[in-house]
Amino acid sequence: MQTVDYKQVPGHWILASLGKRVLRPGGLKTTRWMIEGLDVTGQDEVIEFAPGLGITAQITLRLNPRRYIAIEQNEKAASIVKTYASGANREVIIADAEQVPLPDASATVVYGEAMLTMHTRAKKAQIISEARRLLKAGGKYAIHEMCLASNHIEPALRKQIYKDLAVSMRVNATPLTVSEWEQLLKEEGFKVVKIYTVPMHLLHLPRIIQGKLPLTLCVTMLPGQGLWVCASSL
Repeated sequence: MQTVDYKQVPGHWILASLGKRVLRPGGLKTTRWMIEGLDVTGQDEVIEFAPGLGITAQITLRLNPRRYIAIEQNEKAASIVKTYASGANREVIIADAEQVPLPDASATVVYGEAMLTMHTRAKKAQIISEARRLLKAGGKYAIHEMCLASNHIEPALRKQIYKDLAVSMRVNATPLTVSEWEQLLKEEGFKVVKIYTVPMHLLHLPRIIQGKLPLTLCVTMLPGQGLWVCASSL
């Protein structure tokens, strides 16, 4: 039986080991909003960045896109997604999202959840730029990330939030404000068409039930928000 060192692993993998299947900041409802907003059809070629446990992959695959490719750097997660993404025109590639081994204009839809937040601003921009490269003209890109609740946050408070997140989650999470996320997407050549925000209630009872986490965990989480943005390539 495999054991988990809870003192070392990132917080989201602790939740996963305890049975929580939905590890997105805005919850499953926001994920569904995102997929509905992308309007995936049988004609789409879809690339998903960092599918994790494959919950969103399953939702997308039920829409039967022409092609689905998952880009996942974690081999364990990739092996899980492969159990869902099998068959013709279904593929899981072990790679980093900022350097995807696919040609330009490979997709009509690209999306990623709960992964840009974990990177520096420079790497966020690099991943968004890679999404832009992979998209065909007029294609759609969506993100589902953490964001700071106010667009006018004091630098000292931001610094403290980042520090607290690093300690509690064991990853260097650096969420941006809504306006900063929007600006970052615009800088990389996207036109933002939809933005939704919801409270980040990752461990509130309804989310716990929805995400199938046994009621055996008690932790303190910072207040924040989950965000999803849909942008189109120009």
